[in-house]
Amino acid sequence: MKPNRTFLFTSSILSFILLLSASTLFNGCKNKTSTASAYQLTGDTLVDGKNLVQLHCTKCHSLVPVNALTKTVWTVHTLPAMAQFLGISTYGPDYYKSEKDTAGLSLSEWQSIVTYYKKLAPDTLMPAKAPSPLLNDWAGFSLIKPAKINDICFTTMVASNPTTGKLYTGDVVSGFLTEWSKDLKITNQTKLPSAAVNANFIKDATGAEQAIISCIGRLDPIDFPNGRIFNLSLTGGKNQQLTEIASDLPRPVQTLNADFDKDGTNEIVICGQGNLKGGVFMLKPTADHKSYKQFTITDRPGAVQAVAGDYNKDGWPDLMVLFGVNNEGLSLFLNDHKGGFTSKELLNFPPVNGSTSFQLTDIDHDGNLDLIYTCGYNYRDSRILKPYHGLYIYKNLGNFKFKQTWFYPINGCTKAIATDFDKDGDLDIATIAFFADMKNKPAEEFIYFEQDKPMSFKAHAVPVSEHGRWMAMEVTDHNNDGKPDIILGNYASGLLFQPNFTPNWDEHTPFIVLENNIKK
Repeated sequence: MKPNRTFLFTSSILSFILLLSASTLFNGCKNKTSTASAYQLTGDTLVDGKNLVQLHCTKCHSLVPVNALTKTVWTVHTLPAMAQFLGISTYGPDYYKSEKDTAGLSLSEWQSIVTYYKKLAPDTLMPAKAPSPLLNDWAGFSLIKPAKINDICFTTMVASNPTTGKLYTGDVVSGFLTEWSKDLKITNQTKLPSAAVNANFIKDATGAEQAIISCIGRLDPIDFPNGRIFNLSLTGGKNQQLTEIASDLPRPVQTLNADFDKDGTNEIVICGQGNLKGGVFMLKPTADHKSYKQFTITDRPGAVQAVAGDYNKDGWPDLMVLFGVNNEGLSLFLNDHKGGFTSKELLNFPPVNGSTSFQLTDIDHDGNLDLIYTCGYNYRDSRILKPYHGLYIYKNLGNFKFKQTWFYPINGCTKAIATDFDKDGDLDIATIAFFADMKNKPAEEFIYFEQDKPMSFKAHAVPVSEHGRWMAMEVTDHNNDGKPDIILGNYASGLLFQPNFTPNWDEHTPFIVLENNIKK
């Protein structure tokens, strides 16, 4: 049985190398000109601060609630990062402005904003209450591991070829794309110029197996466009042919294939996450099918995932795209039947969310595609646990008007995949959290949500945290028994965000398999 594939994911690393931090909340404003404020100060710093934030900060992204970050993070990290985009200079904890500089905010206006956050932001963020407790059990899964390797694992991708059942992993340090047999033995390795973060398995016109591989270039979010896309032939045994089809891309994290212009040939869509610069791009085959011509669908940075589908039911494939940096949100790109798209904003999220993944699926069986959404990127300056990170369900009220109906707090949640794991006719959900509370709550690094009655879930903390730190997740029927299994990729070292914490997990097993033995 093939896994539920209503989702398309940019492969693990996508979900965490993306997003934001308190220091980059306002990078989206960098190329926008700050104009002098027309606001008249009232003398009430709380009123003035609130009004000025509403007036200026929401020009580039959704409003960040004052209680979304602590007083320390606001004043030490976020406000200094914001200042430059509003015409204010900083030096350490102090703010300056030239008397001749009339652009942006005045120093008095800026100080009103600073005072507003100093007075109203909390000292700490209290953890959110979960709707049900974590149950520490295996929930019907059993653990299978490949042999350990000598080097520390930096697994950035786990992907399963649905035709052959072979697994593929990427590694940021070795640069290898590794092919694994069904019995978890290495059968081939292909050297890549940078880490593979996504594999899209397709067949060419002759039916030959191929994989479209996204190589991110620089892992860290900078504007250095050296990402590349390759076509890897999977039929050549040890001599699989690797062909470059696009280069100089801004940190590409996913590709997908569809015939968007209905000419009988599939185009390739690329999510170029970038940093301050990025976009969603289309590669259209040339007439001789020997190369591609690149088009820009949008130059908005931060695209972390895209899903293709006929969302307005006009017979033409459209795109749903999640953006997870600065101006975070879910956007619908409707096919205009002329080779382009028109965009529509469906949801906006504050830039502290760190959006990481989404899936469209009819979880309540009403005929409409609902939204399963995760947020939790938690690196750089705002490295504090955030009670609004976790797993969300939004009900589709019709025409993709979403309403939040369920939330489970998971620190640093990275990805969710919904499918019917227990074969009882409803959808269950598996999640990973790369930025979990590893000091105090490592169990939340992997959770299996069993839907035991409509929209009610038992949360099983499957005890696998000692076996690795999970950046990547794939669902596939690995043992061909008709039930979906789970593959977790181990990025074992680095990117720690909690002080005074020493990792204690296995660093030498590149991935694990959770074999589904659930009995109903």
